[in-house]
Amino acid sequence: MEENIQEKQPGDQAENIFDDHVEFTLASQGQRFLNLLIDVLLMRFLLSKATGYLLAYLLLAIAPDFLTELAYEVEGEKSWRFWVASIALGYINYLIYYTICEKAFKGYTLGKLITGTRAIREDGQELSFKDTLLRTLCRMIPFEVFSGFGARPWHDTITKTMVVKSR
Repeated sequence: MEENIQEKQPGDQAENIFDDHVEFTLASQGQRFLNLLIDVLLMRFLLSKATGYLLAYLLLAIAPDFLTELAYEVEGEKSWRFWVASIALGYINYLIYYTICEKAFKGYTLGKLITGTRAIREDGQELSFKDTLLRTLCRMIPFEVFSGFGARPWHDTITKTMVVKSR
C-alpha cells in the first residue's frame, strides 16, 4: 500500500505558520490603575445606585418589614443586616459589571475603552464567559488589588489572561 504524500515546495501556496502571529503590548501599570479607577467610580456611582434601587423595589414588594429594618437606624446605629446587604450588593455589582462587560464588549470595560486597553487570553483569543467569570471571581480575593503592584495581577495569572494595548 503506497501513501501519496506531497511535499510543499517553496513556490507553493503553503500556509505560513507565522501568518497568524500577532504581537501584543501589555498595558502599563498606569493604564491598569486608571482602568480600575474609572471602573470603580462607575460601579460606585451608577451601578450601585441602580442595583440599590432595584433591590429596594424588590424588597418593598416581597418583604417590606425587612426593608424598613435595613433602611432605618436601630438605636442610633445601622443594623448588621444593612452592612451585610451593602457588602453583598457590592459583590453582585462586581459580578454584573466585570463579567458582563468583558464578555459582551469583547474584553473591554468602560475603563479599558477609555485607556485603549483590552483583556484577552494569553493565546490571543477573545475571552470566553468562563474566562470573564473567573477573572471577576479572582478580583474578589482579599488583597488581590495589591497584586497589581507586581508584574501581573492575580486575576490575570490565575486565569491565564492579560490586558493589552488595543490602539
